[in-house]
This record gives sequence, structure tokens and C-alpha cells, in this order.
Amino acid sequence: MRASALPLWAKTIGAGSRALSGFLGVSVIVLALVATATSMQVADIVDWVSHIFGALFLVMFAALAYVSLLSFVQVTTNGPADPGHRTWFEAGVQAANGIATLALTYTLLGISLGISSLSEQVLTPDTIQGVIRGLTQHFSMAFMTTVVGLPVSAVLRAVLLVAYSRSRERHAVRAHAIAPQIL
Repeated sequence: MRASALPLWAKTIGAGSRALSGFLGVSVIVLALVATATSMQVADIVDWVSHIFGALFLVMFAALAYVSLLSFVQVTTNGPADPGHRTWFEAGVQAANGIATLALTYTLLGISLGISSLSEQVLTPDTIQGVIRGLTQHFSMAFMTTVVGLPVSAVLRAVLLVAYSRSRERHAVRAHAIAPQIL
């Protein structure tokens, strides 16, 4: 059966599978690069990431990144004349923007938690070390979410915009090439 003859649900499942493969592939490559650059073991990197970012941030980040990648696959495999082409593009851009919003929200949350923990502690020479440790943990989460989230959001938006423009351009060239020439 040709790909264009497949039902919509089959195309969507196929696109979802390709997006998941891309997401997992990029994750493995990033993990390998970080392991090489830092000389840390993979288990240590995973522990550090889950400790710094937290499970909720990671789940929301992964879901939004997956939607952006799924949208990229849909935009690149479907033509501009196909139903949902623009909708998938918009969904992907909104998901990429959601990553930036999530990163900035967690930045403000981390700063708020750090200030809150500071205000609830009594500062004495004996407690200052623990107070500063708690403060830096919250600030670390705050700034790392921004350091990771904003560039990933920008890259996903750029990839989607270029893919969408390229798809529309290819469609326009094809339409122009098959249009009858009138002299």
C-alpha cells in the first residue's frame, strides 16, 4: 500500500514513531556528548539531571519536545495542500514556545523557592552553610532550566520554520512546473 493511500490514523502513528525515534536518538547523542565532555558515567548524569530539574519539569519538557518533533515530521512528510499541514506547524511552534515558557516559569519558581527558604531560616554562623546550600540548590534549578530550555526552544522553532518554508516552497515550485505554459 502506498504511503499516500494509508488512512490518516496510520500516517499519524507512523509519524509518531519517527518522532519518537528522533527524540530518543537525539537524547542518546546528547547523553553521549555530555558523558564524553564531563567524564561522568551515564548513571551519574541521569541522577544529576533528575536532581537538578525534577521529574515534573522533565516530563513536561519531554512532552513538549516530542510534540514539536512530531509536528516537524508531519510538516516534512505532508504537503501544504494536505489537511492539517498548517495546523501541525502551528502546534509545533506552540509546543516549542511552551518549552521557553516552561523554562522561564521554572526559573521564577526556583528563585522564589530559594528566597522563601532563605526567609524561613535563622542565620547564625552555625546554620549559614546549610542555608546557602539550600539556596544554591534552588537557584541551580532556576538557572539550569533556562540554560537548557531557551536554546532548545529556539532550535525547535527554527527547525519548524525552515521545514515549513521549505515545504511550501517545494509545493509552489511543483505547482509552477506543472501549470500549463501560456504564451
